[in-house]
Amino acid sequence: MHLHHIIAAGLCAALLGGCATVAPGPGAGTAAPIAAYRDHFDTAGRLSVNYKHNGTPESLTGKFTWVQTPSRLDVTLSSPMATIATITVTPQSATLVQADKAPKVAADLESLTAASLGWTLPVSGLRDWLQGYATAADGSRFTASAAANTLTTRDGWRLRFVSFQNDAAGKLVPKRIDAERDGAGNTEELAIRIVLDGQG
Repeated sequence: MHLHHIIAAGLCAALLGGCATVAPGPGAGTAAPIAAYRDHFDTAGRLSVNYKHNGTPESLTGKFTWVQTPSRLDVTLSSPMATIATITVTPQSATLVQADKAPKVAADLESLTAASLGWTLPVSGLRDWLQGYATAADGSRFTASAAANTLTTRDGWRLRFVSFQNDAAGKLVPKRIDAERDGAGNTEELAIRIVLDGQG
């Protein structure tokens, strides 16, 4: 049995309920501006992924940590019972490590996660999305707010910033983000729901 099948079977019930409903956080109904983008950024939260593997619907829920600097990104995906994968991205390469397997290295993390996990982790987009920013379909810079919280990105993701919260400095930051992509062309059908615990 493939690892992603084991993960999907073991995790579906564990955290899905926690991701299903999120009350709007402080500042969600205000016109407060989103916090300024930071190159040094860390957060943690929960994620729920629905995807198709070889034409069969699959799902996954779990927790993640995200630590970003200008020259490195470290992501850990975990279930309540174990670490699913650790991912390290530098300007030179991306490395994915799973339990009891040799590390896999590639220049492109998206294709590496698709091959290893069965679904694509959109890291280039998440660098912006987790902070409330995105690149719109026309190439312009999008800044999320309670009033303007949906868009389609340049690479075909439909984003909805569902709710917001205040960070330690009292600035508005995302709390829940829903991202969906159709299986058109060479892309896979994929839906990701992210609930952030907080930002540091």
